[in-house]
Amino acid sequence: MLRTLQCALLVSACLCAVPIFAQDDPAAPSPEEKQLLDLTNDARADQGLGILKWDPALAAAAAKHNQRMRGQPELSHQYPGEEALTDRAAHAGAHFSSIAENIAMGPSPNAIEREWLQSVPHRANIFDPRMDSIGISVVRRGGDLYATEDFSHTVASVSPGQVESQVAALLQKQNLAVSTDPAYVRDARETCEMNTGSAGGTKPLFIMRWESSAMDQLPPQLTQQTATGKFKSAAVGSCTSARPQQGFTSYRVAVLLY
Repeated sequence: MLRTLQCALLVSACLCAVPIFAQDDPAAPSPEEKQLLDLTNDARADQGLGILKWDPALAAAAAKHNQRMRGQPELSHQYPGEEALTDRAAHAGAHFSSIAENIAMGPSPNAIEREWLQSVPHRANIFDPRMDSIGISVVRRGGDLYATEDFSHTVASVSPGQVESQVAALLQKQNLAVSTDPAYVRDARETCEMNTGSAGGTKPLFIMRWESSAMDQLPPQLTQQTATGKFKSAAVGSCTSARPQQGFTSYRVAVLLY
C-alpha cells in the first residue's frame, strides 16, 4: 500500500535524496520510470485506448516538480513559489491543448500504479482518451519512491507560414485557387489581427476567422460557404493567438474568399 497518495490534477483545460535516474536526461527514462510507463500503457490498452508516447519536455517538467516534492513533508501539485503545472511544462518546452498530472509516494512502481488505478481522479487521467503523450519522474527518498506523471495532448509547434500552407491545402481541396499575391496575403494577415472587418483594398466577399490547436480541417461555416460555388479564390493569413495562455498552443487564421 502507498503510505501517501495525493490528488490528481487536470487542466484543459521537491532534504538530501539519492535519485535513481539521470536527472539531466529526461529523454531516457530510468528502469522505474519505464516500468510506470509500461504499466500505464498496458492499462490503457486494456481499455482500448491509444498508447502514450514519451515526451522529454513533459519528463523534464515532472522531474523539476519531483525534485521539489521529495523535500517536502506533504505531496502537492504546486508549492509556494513554484510554477503551476501549465507554466512548468511550457517552460520545459511542451506544447499542448490539455494537460494533467498524477503524483504519489510509494514503495514500488507497481504499488504506485495500482493505487493510481484505484483512485478516481488518477484513473481518469490515465484513461483520458484525449491524452497522447507522457513524461514521468521517479526519485527515491529513503525507502520511498516519489513519482510525478505528466500527461498531455500534444500540439505540434509550427510557424505561421506552415499554418497558412496547411489551410491553403484544405481550401484547394474545395476547388479554390489560393492566392500567393503579396497584396492578398498581406490583407489576409492583417485581417487576421482584426476582430471585425477586413484590411487593405482587396474587398473579400466573405471573411472567416478562427483559432484552433490543429489546422487539419476547415470550420463547418467556411466549408458551407466554399460549397456554394460562389467563390473562385481565397487568401490565407495567420497571426498571433488572440487568447494566449502559457503552454496552451493554438493558431489563429483568417481566410478571405473572393
